[in-house]
Amino acid sequence: MADCERLSGCPFFNDKMANMPTMANLMKKKYCQGNKLYCARYTVFQKLGREKVPADLFPNQIERALEIINHLEPF
Repeated sequence: MADCERLSGCPFFNDKMANMPTMANLMKKKYCQGNKLYCARYTVFQKLGREKVPADLFPNQIERALEIINHLEPF
């Protein structure tokens, strides 16, 4: 799969994971270079926009992402 188009500008990896390079690399490989559709951050971004992605949302928190979407998405 191709790299996620959001990877270079993803504030999560560029800010939150700077002090955890090993964990960041594992997550990047799985979510950013693997299947971005499993990334909680990408999921919220796609549905609600960049401004609705919480700064503390980890890529593996897909259940939390779905709760955010279900709570904020207009009917």
